[in-house]
Amino acid sequence: MAETIATRVGRIIAGSVHAVIDAVENAAPDMVMEQAIREVDEAIDDVRAELGKTAANKHLATTRLMEENRKHEELSTQIELAVTQSRDDLASVAIARQLDIEAQIPVLESTIADCQNRERELEGYIAALQAKKREMQEAVRQFLASRAAVQAPGAQPAAASSVTGKVERAESAFDRMLQKQAGLTGLAPVPDRASAAKLAELNDLARSNRIQERLAAVKAKSAK
Repeated sequence: MAETIATRVGRIIAGSVHAVIDAVENAAPDMVMEQAIREVDEAIDDVRAELGKTAANKHLATTRLMEENRKHEELSTQIELAVTQSRDDLASVAIARQLDIEAQIPVLESTIADCQNRERELEGYIAALQAKKREMQEAVRQFLASRAAVQAPGAQPAAASSVTGKVERAESAFDRMLQKQAGLTGLAPVPDRASAAKLAELNDLARSNRIQERLAAVKAKSAK
C-alpha cells in the first residue's frame, strides 16, 4: 500500500540524521547523502503539488459560492418584482431556485473550510520537512568538515560539491501545479530565479522573526 503524505512526512521527520551519517561512513558518501536529501526534496515537491490541488479546489469552490450568492440576491429582486406584478407563479419558481441554492451553499462553505484546514496541514508538513532538511544539511556539513580535517591540506572533500549541488537544486512546483490542476488564469506566474531568491529570503526573515518572538516570550515568562 502506498504511503499517505502524512505517513511519509512522519517517517522522514522521525528518521535519525545519525543513521545517514553512519551509512555514509560505510558506503559511498556522495550516493548516500544525495539519496537522503533527495528524498526530503521529493517529499517537499509532492506536498507542494498536493497543496496546489487543494488551493485550486478552494478557488473553484469559492468562485462557485460567490456565484450562487449572486444568483440568490438576483432572485430576491426578481421575486419582489413578480409579487408586485401579481405573478405568484413566477415568484414560486424563483423561490424554488433559491431553496436549491440555499441547499448547496453550506456544502460549498464546508468544502472551502476543509480546503483551508488542509492547506494549513500541508504548509505545516512543508515547514517540518524544510526544518529536517536544514538539520540534515548541518549534519552533512559537520561530517564533511571533520573528514576534510584529516585529509591533506588543500584537498577537496569528494562529496562536498555533489551534495551542495543536489541540495540547492530543489525548487518549488506549487504555482505550476496550481495552474495545471485547475486551469486557472490570471494567477501570478511562476517566479523567476531572482524572485524565487527574494521569496526565499523573505521566508528566512519570517522564520527569524518567529524565533525572536518565541525567545522574547520565553524570556518574559522566565522574568515573572
